[in-house]
Amino acid sequence: MNLVNIKDVLTSFSPALDYLALSTGDGRIKIWDTVKGQVQTEFADIASAEETNIYTNGGKGHLSVDYTCMKWLSLERKKKRKLGTSILVLGTGGGDVLALDVASGQLKWRISDCHPGGVNAVSSSTKASCIYSGGADGMVCEIDPHSGNLIRKFKASTKAVSSLSVSPDGKILATASAQLKTFKCSDLKKIQKFTGHPGSVRCVAFTEDGKYILSSAVGERYIAVWKTDGAKKQSASCVLALEHPPVFVDSWGETDEKGLYVLAISEVGVCYFWYGSNVEELSNAKPTKVALATEDSSLKHHKGSLPTIFAAKLQGVLKPGSANAFVASGLLVKPSFQKMVLQFGNDLVLNASKSGILLPIAQSVSKSKKGQAVPNKVTTLDRAHAEDALLPIARVADLHETKSVQPHSSDKDTDMIDQGQADYVETFSMEDKLRSLGILKGTYEPNSLSDASVIDGIDLEAHLPPKKLKSAVLAMAPSTAFKTLEALVGMWQTRGCGGRYLLPWIYSIMINHSHYIMSQEPKNQQLLNTLQKITESRGTALQQLLQLSGRLQLVTAQITKAAGNETQTTVTEQEIDESEDEEEDDVEEHFYGEKDSDSELSSDDGKDEDDTLMEEI
Repeated sequence: MNLVNIKDVLTSFSPALDYLALSTGDGRIKIWDTVKGQVQTEFADIASAEETNIYTNGGKGHLSVDYTCMKWLSLERKKKRKLGTSILVLGTGGGDVLALDVASGQLKWRISDCHPGGVNAVSSSTKASCIYSGGADGMVCEIDPHSGNLIRKFKASTKAVSSLSVSPDGKILATASAQLKTFKCSDLKKIQKFTGHPGSVRCVAFTEDGKYILSSAVGERYIAVWKTDGAKKQSASCVLALEHPPVFVDSWGETDEKGLYVLAISEVGVCYFWYGSNVEELSNAKPTKVALATEDSSLKHHKGSLPTIFAAKLQGVLKPGSANAFVASGLLVKPSFQKMVLQFGNDLVLNASKSGILLPIAQSVSKSKKGQAVPNKVTTLDRAHAEDALLPIARVADLHETKSVQPHSSDKDTDMIDQGQADYVETFSMEDKLRSLGILKGTYEPNSLSDASVIDGIDLEAHLPPKKLKSAVLAMAPSTAFKTLEALVGMWQTRGCGGRYLLPWIYSIMINHSHYIMSQEPKNQQLLNTLQKITESRGTALQQLLQLSGRLQLVTAQITKAAGNETQTTVTEQEIDESEDEEEDDVEEHFYGEKDSDSELSSDDGKDEDDTLMEEI
């Protein structure tokens, strides 16, 4: 059984935990109702909503949008009588920052090309007085959450900013690349640096009192806890170890009164929980694990995606060592939500729901009197779980009208007869079945002259140049050209030949013999009406076919990527420029390792206050 990797999944709970925003990399944002357990709404094609011409939007659509980060926040109420609203802030790989008003289902605002090279992180304080975004350009932008106006931006790093976090009181901003930095939100003055991560930092979170920062880098199987008011050259206060790299970190409590509670989710969907009355006790604590049970026989040998924990949030403390948590688990296509009590020291194994899993057909076969195998138990996929499933049915088998002759045989030959019955089943095409039921009416009736004789001498599959095609059409007599046009339209309607072969001939005949075609009353009206209906029906399906083609390409690319991830070894960034921190003496600096191993630690920025460029917008 393969482990499921959720590092590319984006999730964000609403402030009241009544909704969950989920994106799996296909450019769509699904809003799940955590109470009802169903999709509330879905955002797709946001970036190209203003463009509707399919011929000028090559490559546009939700499949071309690459969301890289998201944050759901509640806006402050400008007026006391006015109800507060919440927005979902998103960052894209193209460098745009946009906000969705989930209640109205509309795009609230968007800043195009805010971070050239892509947006990597968005964050805000609890009160959401402003939004901060960081990107590949090393800049941090401060944005007004109500209007989307860019307030100011400054240079936080010479490298890409990979993660952001704002303290609960909204006074301190933590930025991360290969190292962590803290700034005052009021004047953007640098406060401290924390050095020691070997690669770009993925997770950053403040404790409830803002005295500690938790961080973890890509590929690291531990979480570092840093003290925000410590002295220079101080190592991390403690390190929390995991079996797999974390993708999400959350904390609750205070170091002085409630104690520290830390929650993390690893790349394989296992939840870890730590508790300590102080930092020293926290560093010695063994994590409590919360995972889904996979011992079920139907799940043990399942080769597809398996249920996992992909989102969680601490809600509050019940008593020392016990906390409430809200967890989203299951499959990404059909998640389940539950509130649970985490007791430090007691591992939990949750029951994995089978909702949305493509199970193999479990059947108990019983032999009938005639020797036919009759399945009497079938486990199938619920309609609500088969989202976006396209099942084209090319042919329909009419079993009631089937007349098959079975030769007399002994009981020993029963299996051979059953095997041969499949060859005697008479099948009908979908078009013939619809005609027999009277559903298809007004279809094209071919003339007594067969299509083959009318278009005799024309090789439809031969790609003739336009000049030769025009010469062949002009050489036809007008009456022959009209009959040929009727035959070609009939073949296109009955799908006797592909449109790419028929349409050049139809176009050329209508252009070069238009006078004769218009003179053929009333036959030309019926022919032209039929041609118009076919063209409109095929044009309506074009957009759906393009979307289907894009989805198939996306699925193929994801399968190829997943296959490559299994064989490709993880390469971490080991070479970090160390010369960037040599001149910073007035900023408190914290190291992950020993105090005397300064030259071996990675760094991020190479200049002092000159590197911090603030632009008032």
